[in-house]
Amino acid sequence: MAVPPLTRRLLPLSLIFIVVGLATSFVGPYLALFLAEGLHAGPIRTTAFLIVAPISGVAVSWLIGRVSDRRPIRRQLLITAALAGALGAGLTAVLRNYWAVLAVTVTLTAIAGSLFPQSFAYARQMLHQKDPSRAAFGISALRTLFSAAWVGGPPLAALILAAHGFGWTYGLAGALYLVGALLVVTMLPKVPAAAVTPAPHEATHAKSPAALFLIIASFTVVTTASTLNVQAMPLFVRDDLGGTISQAGLILGVCAALEIPMMLALGALATRVPIRRLIFVGVLCAVAYHAVAATAAHVWVLAAAQLLQAVVISTVGALSISYVQDLMPEHPGRATTMVTNTFPIGQIMAAPLFGLAQHFDFRLAYAFNLGLCLVGALLLVASGRTRALHRKRLITREPAISAA
Repeated sequence: MAVPPLTRRLLPLSLIFIVVGLATSFVGPYLALFLAEGLHAGPIRTTAFLIVAPISGVAVSWLIGRVSDRRPIRRQLLITAALAGALGAGLTAVLRNYWAVLAVTVTLTAIAGSLFPQSFAYARQMLHQKDPSRAAFGISALRTLFSAAWVGGPPLAALILAAHGFGWTYGLAGALYLVGALLVVTMLPKVPAAAVTPAPHEATHAKSPAALFLIIASFTVVTTASTLNVQAMPLFVRDDLGGTISQAGLILGVCAALEIPMMLALGALATRVPIRRLIFVGVLCAVAYHAVAATAAHVWVLAAAQLLQAVVISTVGALSISYVQDLMPEHPGRATTMVTNTFPIGQIMAAPLFGLAQHFDFRLAYAFNLGLCLVGALLLVASGRTRALHRKRLITREPAISAA
């Protein structure tokens, strides 16, 4: 049986996304534990590390994103990021000095963080050259594989951690990054930058910086709410709903399981329905989910509401990449980095809100989230109005330009 062209093009990238997903899932969920038990860092140093690490990742990814769009070196950047990840994880596996690990984190690990957005940017260039109508579906499929790796990675890492310690988990993460570098070298061809013209209905939006800022701000606040949801879930279920930690884990697992088929379905739907409309539905689902969570009295209510949260992650967390890439067709690296940077920024913003909820009541976390998602919906609506005003100004200017 012949392999479909889209599948054949996505196979090498699919392997890379699985490898990168496993590498990050091996160490990401246990970073705070590593700081406390591996480095014996106190609360102040731990908090500082958890703030400085994502900030450095955002800054480095942004700089690499700008460079990647100016020169046709995206494949080389992927190799560099994977090798940086391998070296960074390898050093962290043996270093047990706080300042040394922090130095590795803000340099090598921060560079490795660009592998995720740059892989999406590479996929965008490849898919748009071969099959533009299927680009959104391809991006969603790759995002699904990354999520699937995160479903299986943390439990496997927990077993390795319990049996062998942090040295093994970081060492295996480094080995996975090396596999990723090898896959790029052997399976990914160089993709030249293509002159891409945005679709007419997106062109004026793409040239409106104010509208783009509002869109990214909307994604950021909704992502902050999703981050705080995961952080508060175990304690909210136990302390406010009278459930158990295992029930909270099951609820999060249900959401992750729903995300995978939903990302594929919405990615396919994006070939027929405007992506902006699907994302707006996702933001409205975020409002509905946190309204339900903030008023929930039973664990089963929160579990049932995971269908709404899965829609949020499948749209704002996945389709947002294709959407912003469509708005910035000549700058796929910057576009993808802008979206993926909303995740670490969301972590930073969620930290003080979690502290307040921990001090008062974990139901308060979901009240915060409801407010954030309402703001996100308003920002998305405002971006559409800003686009319309920008388009109107361009139309009124065109006759004058023609006459001149």
